[in-house]
Amino acid sequence: MKQLFINLPVKDVEASKHFYAQLGFTVNPLFTFDDQQCMVWSEQLFLMLQTHEMFKKGNTKLLADARYTSIATFTLPVESVDKVNELIEKGIKAGGKETSPAKDEGFMFVRNLEDPDGHQWGIMYLDIDRFKEMTGK
Repeated sequence: MKQLFINLPVKDVEASKHFYAQLGFTVNPLFTFDDQQCMVWSEQLFLMLQTHEMFKKGNTKLLADARYTSIATFTLPVESVDKVNELIEKGIKAGGKETSPAKDEGFMFVRNLEDPDGHQWGIMYLDIDRFKEMTGK
């Protein structure tokens, strides 16, 4: 099975764990330690919330501050516009912030959220049938 593990450096592992739990991630105790929390979105997608010290082990590059520097952005598809709105509101209450106005393109609805460390997430609903119809694919 193919899986993706995303390693994110965070200042406060417990605060980040709380934030991602509010979005619907669950803890995987197998890969969780004092300096790392493994948060699961699906059987294929895992977030490794790591202290800065752990993240730097074996990494010779400078650690960018995601609050000021874009590194990568991530998108979480959900099943409805209502779910997008629900997760954004939960994320804001858990310490995140919405970074731009919602975008409704007819076939896709997206709202953008930063976690407490500045990592950027798009929470998106995609009507795949409408997208196929619009693109002719």
